[in-house]
Amino acid sequence: MSGNRPDGFSYREVGTEVRITHHGRHATTLRGGRAAEFLREVEFGDPQELMARVTGNYKHGNERTARNHPRNRGR
Repeated sequence: MSGNRPDGFSYREVGTEVRITHHGRHATTLRGGRAAEFLREVEFGDPQELMARVTGNYKHGNERTARNHPRNRGR
């Protein structure tokens, strides 16, 4: 199921900050301890999954249900 994997994320270290972008657009900036923790975690895990989790941009499992809701039909 590679279609469900997050993609399009990248990050850059700028001083003590970590700036995360998604498809070239700013998603979030991590500072201090959270930035250091992110840099440690990115070494060992899937960077795309980690950045999706950190930014809150990940699938929740209810996308199909929401798409089929009467309010969202035709979108």
